[in-house]
Amino acid sequence: MPLKLYKRGKVWWFSGTVHGQAVRESARTEQKEVAEALRIKKEAELVSDAVFGPKATRTFAQAVDSYWKAGGDKRFTGTMYEDGTRDGLLDYFYDTKLKDIQQNDLDEASRKLYPNAQPETRNRQCYTPFVAVWNHAVLNGWADLRKWSRPKKAKGTNVVRIKKRRAGTFPVEYEHAAKFIAAMSPGPAMLMTTLFYTGMRPIELFALEAGEVNLAGRWITLTHTKTGEPRGIPIHKFLVPIFESLLKRNSLADDPRLFRTPRGEPYEVIVTDEEGKGGGGLKSAINGARRRSGIKDIAPYTGRHSVSTGLVVAGVHPYIKDQILGHVADDMSRHYTNVPQPPLIDAINKLPVPDEWRAMPWLADPLAWSGKLAEGTGRRTDLEMKRS
Repeated sequence: MPLKLYKRGKVWWFSGTVHGQAVRESARTEQKEVAEALRIKKEAELVSDAVFGPKATRTFAQAVDSYWKAGGDKRFTGTMYEDGTRDGLLDYFYDTKLKDIQQNDLDEASRKLYPNAQPETRNRQCYTPFVAVWNHAVLNGWADLRKWSRPKKAKGTNVVRIKKRRAGTFPVEYEHAAKFIAAMSPGPAMLMTTLFYTGMRPIELFALEAGEVNLAGRWITLTHTKTGEPRGIPIHKFLVPIFESLLKRNSLADDPRLFRTPRGEPYEVIVTDEEGKGGGGLKSAINGARRRSGIKDIAPYTGRHSVSTGLVVAGVHPYIKDQILGHVADDMSRHYTNVPQPPLIDAINKLPVPDEWRAMPWLADPLAWSGKLAEGTGRRTDLEMKRS
């Protein structure tokens, strides 16, 4: 039965059932000719799916659209503009069928989209978003799981590029981090503390919901991640009082996100520069702590780098470390995403907790302190009490 075109208000829609696949969706246009062309295209896709299967017919553009709708990170995947034009990876692979994309095609896209970029930049801005979209397509049954090679820095060169390291691109000692956290308001300090003892990406922690935290099992289950793959994260014993308190927040019924600004508002993702990526509302808190402490080398991503280095120093096996940080994406790792794993919990508990961190006054009642501000913040002096 062919799809039927009809109008609702000013916009055209099409619906019907083709080879057992029911469809009802908007053409998103007021022009009948355009809507008719979209109807025909959709009908052809459904027929192809029925005859050849989705793995033979799905395009990169369809995978990107589905990835976005599932909450995937839009940064670097490309943009679709209102006038129909597009850019980035989306434009490069647009109508290319997933089955036809090979390693050399991805390498060529990287060279053409970022001709003057260093390997690490091409890895971050081309390979990582592509693999995230691909893995989402795998979960949908549109593509086969595949190992994609990524660019590496050239070896054997005597050309040394000297440049200043940016905060957020390297680890710091936990004693050093404790001094910085002590200069923050309690709300942001709790969030930064959690970053330093989970290795989560800031964007993942901003979106963390109460239902994803299994405190009894010392386990966090993330369903939406940067890579598009679900993953499990062990909870360090030092974080237990923070989660216990924040899980009592009355407003979780209206918005399940755990971490809030001192104003009680959930953190929103704000894409800025490389080190501010996913900084969502932490910029002011970070700048304030830098001003008060004099420490300039800590940013939201510092926690993730510090966890990675801390686990290595503690002698944790590289495979366990990679599982904690979400670098392992094999079928077995995904299978146990929701299952608390004792080796990972034991490993995360090896991260050190300096005495100064344990002495933070807000640890006594994190939820009660979450709306207070650090001394020197405006006219508020909530943290002027002596820390004991």
